[in-house]
Amino acid sequence: MALGKTESRHGMWSSRWLFVLAAAGSAVGLGNIWKFPYIAGENGGGAFVIIYLVCVAIVGIPIMMAETLLGREGRNSPINTMRMLTQQSRSSGFWVVIGWMGVLAGFLILSYYGVIAGWALFYIFEMATGTFDAVTPDIANQTFNNFLANPWLMLLCQTLFMGLTVYIVGKGVIKGLETAIRWFMPLLFVLLIVLLVYGMNSGGFQQGLDFMFRMNWESIDADAWLIAMGQAFFTLSLGMGAIMAYGAYVPGDTSITSTIATIAILDTVVAVASGLAIFPVVFANGLEPGQGPGLMFVTVPLAFGQLPLGALFGTVFFVLVSFAAITSAISLTEPALAYLVEEYNAKRARVAKSLGVLCWLLGIGTVLSFNVLADFKVFDRTIFEFVDHISQNIMLPLGGLLIAVFCAYVLPKAVVKSQLGIENSALWWLWKLLIAVVAPLGVLVVFIVTVFPCAQTLSCFGA
Repeated sequence: MALGKTESRHGMWSSRWLFVLAAAGSAVGLGNIWKFPYIAGENGGGAFVIIYLVCVAIVGIPIMMAETLLGREGRNSPINTMRMLTQQSRSSGFWVVIGWMGVLAGFLILSYYGVIAGWALFYIFEMATGTFDAVTPDIANQTFNNFLANPWLMLLCQTLFMGLTVYIVGKGVIKGLETAIRWFMPLLFVLLIVLLVYGMNSGGFQQGLDFMFRMNWESIDADAWLIAMGQAFFTLSLGMGAIMAYGAYVPGDTSITSTIATIAILDTVVAVASGLAIFPVVFANGLEPGQGPGLMFVTVPLAFGQLPLGALFGTVFFVLVSFAAITSAISLTEPALAYLVEEYNAKRARVAKSLGVLCWLLGIGTVLSFNVLADFKVFDRTIFEFVDHISQNIMLPLGGLLIAVFCAYVLPKAVVKSQLGIENSALWWLWKLLIAVVAPLGVLVVFIVTVFPCAQTLSCFGA
C-alpha cells in the first residue's frame, strides 16, 4: 500500500492495462518506427537486439520503475510531486528540479514533435491520393523537399496535429486520455499486424529478417553498446515527466514491477515489428534503408509506390505513424497541464488550449528551420537542432540520472519498498544495485557521449 495519497485529483486509470497502454503509447513514437530497426540492422543485427534488451533491463526498466513510483507516491504533477517528496524525506528543495526539468523538456520536445508528426498527416493524404504510385526516386525525394520548402503547408499540418492533441488532453484523464488510448493503441497494433503480413508477402521479407537479426557479433564494439544504452533510455520516454505524471494515476494495488516490464516488452515488440514491416518492402524494391526522416518520408513511400495495393498500405502505414505520434504527444502535454491545473485551480480544457497555443508558437521556429530560417544558427545549430539538443541530449539524461539518484539515496526506504512491493531481500539488493549504481552510470555515460562534440549523436524525433 502506498504511503502517499490514494488518488490523484486529475482522475485515475480505470485499470492496470490502461496504464500499460498509456505508458506504451508514450514510449511508442516516431523513433520506434524508423530508428530502432535501422540502428539494429547497422550495428550487429540480432547481436545488437540482445545487448539492447540487456540495456533496457538494467537501465531503462529500473529508471521507469523509479519514475512511476515517484508519481504514484506523490499523486500530483511532476513538479508538485517532487515538492511533496522532498518535504516528506526532509531533503533539499534542489530535487524539485527533476519535476521542472521534466515538464520543460516535454514541452520543448512537443514543440518540434508536433511539426514532425504533421509530416505524417500530410503523407496520409499524399499516399491516399496516389502521389507515389510508380514514382521515381528523384520524384519521391523532390516531393519531400518541396513539402519542407513550404512553411505554410508545414504550419497547417502542425496546427492540425496540435489541435487534435489539445482536444484529447483537454477532456481529462478518463474522457480524454483513456478514451483516446482505448482506440488508438489497439488500432495501432492492428495496423502494425496488417503491415507486417503485407511485408511478409512483399518479396523482401528474408532480406529484412537478415538485416535486423543476423548475429553479427564482430560489429559489436563500445559504440554499439553506447547506442544501445542511449536507445534503451530514450525509447521509454524517461526523464520528461510523462511517466511520472501517468504514474500519479496508477491504482494503488497495481504491481509497478510487472507493469513496467510489460510496457518495456510492448515497446520493443512494436519497434521490432515495425522493422519487419518496413524493411521487406524497402528491400523488395532494391532500395537502401536510409536513416532518419529520409527512410520514413522518401524511401518508404517510394517502396510502397512500386507494389500492388501500395497506395492503400502506404496510407495505412502513415495512419499507424500518426497514431504512434498522437499517443506520445498527449503524454508530453500532461506534465505541464497537470501542474498548471493544480497551481492555478484552472479548468483543464482552458489550460490545454493555452499550452497548445504556446507550444504551436514555439514550433514555428522548427517549421522555419527547414526553409526560411535554414541558415539561421544558434551555437552552430538550426532552431530545430538546438531545441532538440537541449531537450533530448541534456535535459532528459540529467532528469533520468537525478530520478535514479533521488530514489536510491534520498527517498525513504519504506516508501520505495511500499510502492514496489519488494519483500525478498535478494530482489531488494538487485533493485538497489541497478538503481543506485548501474542505471545512473549508464545514463551518465550516455549524457557525456551526447553532449560533447566528439561523441556520436543519439537523439531522435521523440519517444
